[in-house]
Amino acid sequence: MKAQEAITGDFQLSWRKLQQVGLNAYEARSYLVLMGHPRFKALELAARAHVPRQKIYEVLDSLVEKGFAQVIQEKTKLFSAVDPNLAIPGYLARRTRILNSELTEQARLATGLIEDLRGAYLAGQDGRGTLDFLSLVNDPTQTAIHYRRMLSGVAQHYEEFSRPPFAVDPLDEQMVKDAAARGVRSRILIEAGDIDNEHRDRLQEYRAAGVDILFYERLPLKLALFDGKCGLVALLDPVRTRPSWTSVVFEHDGFGEAMSGLFESYWNRAASAS
Repeated sequence: MKAQEAITGDFQLSWRKLQQVGLNAYEARSYLVLMGHPRFKALELAARAHVPRQKIYEVLDSLVEKGFAQVIQEKTKLFSAVDPNLAIPGYLARRTRILNSELTEQARLATGLIEDLRGAYLAGQDGRGTLDFLSLVNDPTQTAIHYRRMLSGVAQHYEEFSRPPFAVDPLDEQMVKDAAARGVRSRILIEAGDIDNEHRDRLQEYRAAGVDILFYERLPLKLALFDGKCGLVALLDPVRTRPSWTSVVFEHDGFGEAMSGLFESYWNRAASAS
């Protein structure tokens, strides 16, 4: 009884995992049944895999197309399973190629779409509001886009308070080293904590590239400042139980000057303590 329960449990686990890989429920169940027998007629498989008879040929065609089943042509058409060592890697490789092709095409279309929609967006912004120099961003991906846009255009000074979680980890961003290489004074103040060997090696790499790095026990917020006039401030949401940051993206000389003063204050404290 226990052995039978174990087999049933393994079947259910494999069935769920095959669905996570990309098969639907009927396909996953049919493939698992096929693996337990050298070959099946379609209607025999339908009965054993509990697939509706009117659906089984569609399911088998899909399994053949995805590389999980093969057809054996005798007096009647028979089906057998493909070795999972071949079926699963082959299926994932094909999916990867298809997804990469789709993403490439979407990126190509998006470039033109951005240009088209940007004009419409700017045309609709003629009536500027009183806080147009500030914008709130909750999405980490959009925060990263703003960060990299400003980092690519910085000319003189780049300063950052760095603490997790990261939309962009400054110690994993080539553009930081690129900025230092073109003569931008680059300083990163990192909130102290455990550092793994990979990040410790990266610290040396960044310092060698001309990036000044110090540590401080506790930073009040996340900050990235570019030329003292634009940047991002990320504030921890005090309401949510899981850490969640809201970024304030700003382009304002006075606000930038205030943030620059805040950075200098903490940088000097860290320098004195080191």
